[in-house]
Amino acid sequence: MHSTSLKRIRLTLARSREFPEGSTQIGYDLIAPLDDRGHIDLVSWKAQRGACTVRRFLPSEDDKFGRLVHKAGGAEHGHWAFDYDPNEESDDESGFLFGAHVFAPGEYVSICGEDGAMHTFAVNSVNSL
Repeated sequence: MHSTSLKRIRLTLARSREFPEGSTQIGYDLIAPLDDRGHIDLVSWKAQRGACTVRRFLPSEDDKFGRLVHKAGGAEHGHWAFDYDPNEESDDESGFLFGAHVFAPGEYVSICGEDGAMHTFAVNSVNSL
């Protein structure tokens, strides 16, 4: 049996052509239930969805706050997204295969931004709440 608990996860921009050293000034702080293997737990998320939040930070604009949501359908039989305005579909940013990724320091995840471009982020830290 796997246990889950809410974790604060910090994602920072990984190395890219535009940012050869990556950037700790660009990223996300999210709160999500992780099981003991480091995967987002859908059942626990359903029970605690109000606590599952995201903050996007960029040096060029104010922080953006939203919710971690799970949307039905697709190749993963659903996907995880960041929803900044529940009244608007176009503001969502999608986590690429978030359901399969391990959220542990040193791992990498990809997020499709509002602009439709895919960006890679390093899991910088995972802390219990």
